[in-house]
Amino acid sequence: MAYQVLDDVKVIEVCHYIAGPYCCKMFADYGADVIKIEKPGEGDGARYLKPFAGDVPHPEKSGLFLNLNTNKRSITLNLQSEKGKEIFEKLVETADVVVESFSPGVMDKLGLGYTVLEKINPKLVMTSISNFGQYGPYRDFAMSELTLNAVSGFMASCGLPEREPTKRGENCEQYQSGLTAFVATMGALFTSRFQGEGQYVDFSLMETMLGSVDNGARDKLAYLYSGMLMIRHDPRISSTTIMPQNIMPCKDGFVQWRADSAWWPRYLDMLAGGDEQKRKELDEQFPDLYDLDKLYENWAVCLAWSVERTKLELMAEAQKYKVPCMMVSSPQDLVENEHFKAVNYWLDIEHPVAGRFLYPGLPTRFPQLTAQANKPAPLLGQHTEEILNELGYQKDDIKGFKETGII
Repeated sequence: MAYQVLDDVKVIEVCHYIAGPYCCKMFADYGADVIKIEKPGEGDGARYLKPFAGDVPHPEKSGLFLNLNTNKRSITLNLQSEKGKEIFEKLVETADVVVESFSPGVMDKLGLGYTVLEKINPKLVMTSISNFGQYGPYRDFAMSELTLNAVSGFMASCGLPEREPTKRGENCEQYQSGLTAFVATMGALFTSRFQGEGQYVDFSLMETMLGSVDNGARDKLAYLYSGMLMIRHDPRISSTTIMPQNIMPCKDGFVQWRADSAWWPRYLDMLAGGDEQKRKELDEQFPDLYDLDKLYENWAVCLAWSVERTKLELMAEAQKYKVPCMMVSSPQDLVENEHFKAVNYWLDIEHPVAGRFLYPGLPTRFPQLTAQANKPAPLLGQHTEEILNELGYQKDDIKGFKETGII
């Protein structure tokens, strides 16, 4: 029988915006039954963030929300009401995982913290995603992506040496945190399945950044092992070669070159294009590839050659001469890329309100299983009655819940 890798896992999501929903999106896209709990009448705050389909602000048209919540079911539930808490506890009875991203202490104040839920379901895995974790002096601090980049030490390593530190673009650290939380939660789920013991996962966005594999990690390790404080360096300049290890403009955009001394002869062959005289002139012009005094002169030669060609032409030339070079892809490039088309990476999903769009697929495949699910993000409360019916509530019960603002 065809199945998906996580189709026997049930996840209760009490999350909003990016990190928590992205964690649960991983579960849903791999086949888990993810029940997303949203506030009646409002829903996840991401529903109100751009970009919007057709550039029309609407809680069912947010591209951010649509992407983060594919393959989930939505139930609206007032967790501040006693009946809402009762319904939540019924959901927990048969759940494998609960993921929440409230501020530290909120779930405890609601009477729905791990110490309560583990008594209802001893095998439950509960993951709490917060800015600084559930403990410590910073636990109640609010935080933005800018402050996250700053306090985690990442910004100290990013940017040009003569300028102020910079952060990474947009909110990529939120996605990184969501993915890391998914991996941590899966590890706890394995423990629950194989040892029969529930687990509580205290997840900190800041500590994700502290342990990330990037230039920030390099600088932290340098200090931990040697006491050395690293300085930011110009990413365009390599200390070992004059080959262009940077982003170079071309006829229709940009390409990125990768430098290594072993590729130097092939690099000059490429610039010469089979012209023996030109190749000889390049050898004479750049006799010492370690002579950084000729760095900008070398860039000028490369630039004059690069701007006459398109991104795809440059990639083809680089492949011909076995020189590492890749185009800097725009979103349009990615959608039209022959490789992504060949492996069916993009998913074509139609949403009843927002319309039909392409969505990013998963980076891993399991050929022996069914294809990735491609259900659209749910409408606010779309599955409320369906889920309540599964819990044994009848039509009259549900009507009463609506009238009293519980759902």
